[in-house]
Amino acid sequence: MSKVFEFVAESRGPSGKSAAKRARRQGNVPAVIYGGHREPQMLVLNHNEVIKHLEHEAVYSHVLDVTVDGKTEQAILKGVQRNPAKFQILHLDFLRVSMSETVKVHVPLHFTNEQTSIGGKKGGIATHSMVDVEVTCLPSALPEFIEVDLATLDIGETIHLSDIILPAGVDIVVLAQGSEHNLPVVSMMASKASKDDSVAVV
Repeated sequence: MSKVFEFVAESRGPSGKSAAKRARRQGNVPAVIYGGHREPQMLVLNHNEVIKHLEHEAVYSHVLDVTVDGKTEQAILKGVQRNPAKFQILHLDFLRVSMSETVKVHVPLHFTNEQTSIGGKKGGIATHSMVDVEVTCLPSALPEFIEVDLATLDIGETIHLSDIILPAGVDIVVLAQGSEHNLPVVSMMASKASKDDSVAVV
């Protein structure tokens, strides 16, 4: 597996705010790995290496190798705490995964054919209500991203969650809660220019 998807960590003994602050002062990121029917384990990772990993969008929706003191476990990244005032990662949460048990993960949405869509050719502008969606699936079926094709989207039309074509074995979590949760994902709105053009034609 690519090194992009391997986080190398060391076990961290004491927990608490003071231990976490000490780790950050030393240029590290405190973290925890939990789940998998095992006790949580406190970790510490090199901050610069973490920054490099998090530059890759796929890290957030990929089964990762987390190597702790030389022993590798498979996990997904469930949480990232950032300092809003600094370019600093404050804490990471990893969830251990079993290849035979389903996981819930937020997967990014990639929108295609926006400019060449029916509405786009008329000067319409796509308004995105979501940039990612929470899915459930086995780790082996976890997609890096989900494509939303706008090719047939016309002005005044909307693509909802139920309209998204999902990979095999992947389900959108919120849709299981009922049709009232079939939320809008992207809408094609008329721009001022396209409205003016329609008036001119009339």
